Amino acid sequence: MTSVVIPAIIADVDEVEVVVAHNERATLRVGDVFLKIDADQTNIDVEVEAMALAPVPTPDILWRKPSVLALAAVPGTALGRLGEPSTASPAAWAAAGAAVRMLHDAPLPPWPGRSRDELAARLDGECEWLITNGVLPTDLVTRNREIAEAALRPWTPVFTHGDLQITHVFVDGDKVTGVIDWSEASQGDALFDLAILTLGHEEHLADIVAGYGADVDLDVIRAWWSLRSLSAARWLVEHGFDPSSPGCEFDVLKSGM
Repeated sequence: MTSVVIPAIIADVDEVEVVVAHNERATLRVGDVFLKIDADQTNIDVEVEAMALAPVPTPDILWRKPSVLALAAVPGTALGRLGEPSTASPAAWAAAGAAVRMLHDAPLPPWPGRSRDELAARLDGECEWLITNGVLPTDLVTRNREIAEAALRPWTPVFTHGDLQITHVFVDGDKVTGVIDWSEASQGDALFDLAILTLGHEEHLADIVAGYGADVDLDVIRAWWSLRSLSAARWLVEHGFDPSSPGCEFDVLKSGM
């Protein structure tokens, strides 16, 4: 087992906070420093390169060692949390939409994202697992699988964050101060980012779209909500998260019925 020597810059602290931890990766907070530890070095490589290319505020990289990335905390607070009402203002949500538009207008990163065929194959497999294991009613899965089909249309690739949860966007007042967790950045569908940002927070979709400043197909946004919730459910369950919590993925699926 390889040990990691923590530089003196974060040595004098009283507490280490576990932000998230499972068998693939962990994020620890040590004072004002976040340590991202990933079993797959490729994820860290992507994160570092994506942050260097992104035209939006990102965390400062303090240092990196094999499988460990140290990032400075970004100012402000997260836009919100899934399953909880957001206290951020409509202007803050609009600012987040404008930041996403800046990202999508930037030159493409050099690596591709998942193809429509890959996404469809995964979706079919996850729907089968949900039904076979009795996790969700068959009619709920089937109906949302039908809704999700609208997301699997041709799209023009843009620079996508790939995991733009509201906990990954930080704001201070009405200003975006940082966007974190770039390990899934790639070429992808612009509406996927907008859907993940508003998953479980449909009441703020209009603010995001206003800030984004472009025509958005709301039916495709809703299709991505269904696709994401169906595809992520097994992973969430197997890694200690609860998609059945109020306002989370299973409630999103039920809202589409």
